[in-house]
Amino acid sequence: RCYSIDHSAGKYLGDSSSVTVTKTETRLESLRQQLKDEDSSLHDFAIAKRASSKILPKPSWLKAVPATSENYKTLHKTVRDLGLATVCEEARCPNIGECWGGSDDGTATATIMIMGDTCTRGCSFCSVKTSRAPPPIDPDEPHRVAEAIKKWGLDYVVLTSVDRDDLEDQGALHFRKVITRLKELIPDLLVEALTPDFQGNQDLIHLVATAGLDVYAHNIETVERLTPRVRDRRAGYQQTLNVLEFVKTINTDCLTKTSIMLGLGETNDEIRRTLHDLREIDVDVVTFGQYLQPTRRHLKVKEYVTPEKFDEWRIEAEAMGFKYVASGPLVRSSYKAGEFFLKNLLNEKKNHRGGNNQHEPSVASL
Repeated sequence: RCYSIDHSAGKYLGDSSSVTVTKTETRLESLRQQLKDEDSSLHDFAIAKRASSKILPKPSWLKAVPATSENYKTLHKTVRDLGLATVCEEARCPNIGECWGGSDDGTATATIMIMGDTCTRGCSFCSVKTSRAPPPIDPDEPHRVAEAIKKWGLDYVVLTSVDRDDLEDQGALHFRKVITRLKELIPDLLVEALTPDFQGNQDLIHLVATAGLDVYAHNIETVERLTPRVRDRRAGYQQTLNVLEFVKTINTDCLTKTSIMLGLGETNDEIRRTLHDLREIDVDVVTFGQYLQPTRRHLKVKEYVTPEKFDEWRIEAEAMGFKYVASGPLVRSSYKAGEFFLKNLLNEKKNHRGGNNQHEPSVASL
């Protein structure tokens, strides 16, 4: 049976009957025409989508040690048995096999993440889970962390935490309790604390900075221009500088430390400006590492910086007066921290025992 269409009347015409065109059919015709006018198609859209989400292939120098050693297995079991979180796992660090596996002398490094595994902030580079209302802090955590470190037999430990903007003190008192418990149980233990910014609240920063730690770390992450895109809106370039500067005024015995990611689109001049700003407030230690996109939802890598360029930044930063610089594609803020600081800091601590107990290492010793 044949039908014709009367476009002007908007009706199908048959032998003796007619059917009114539905609104849905009219909309579909309109959309088809719009696609035709724009010279587009679903295929074109799919191709564009794939192209826009393309991830740069990783270069050959970004090869991490596999997580298969006995040290790694032992440390992993302890973390699980005690219900601890590590930034190594939560942030998908590529060095977990090397750091947890230890070096030839068996020394392993792990960064314990306290106050839970869920952050109240959402930085564009970080794969840690986020929520406005994370689970409550475990009051038994200081004891469990201390027991784990004692069991591992470490001389140097790195503590970090998620941001807890949901809490009145943002977790500062809890952070302090973990440090003091560690020092009580293992008096000679060297403790590095990689801290949040506590929204710049100096009373909260004071709680952590005077808890007995040896290294106060707070990461600037990137250059000033890129900070609003890379970090959560509640973090700030100047706020980070203020935190690190304030720590120096209340604890002259500890080292201050920060970390910069490369490959996000920063320029050489911007990196130099950042290094200058850090030296202006007497930051002791800086690390450089390659930004690696953890998932497709996160910021894309703009550039894979070569090992040679990382070495150039190390030389330049050392010339600016930093006491120690760790720079390389797979270097992270707490990457093999024990090997970077452990022996030198322990020796300096022994040398100053009975005095002011200041254990800042000399440039020559590092």
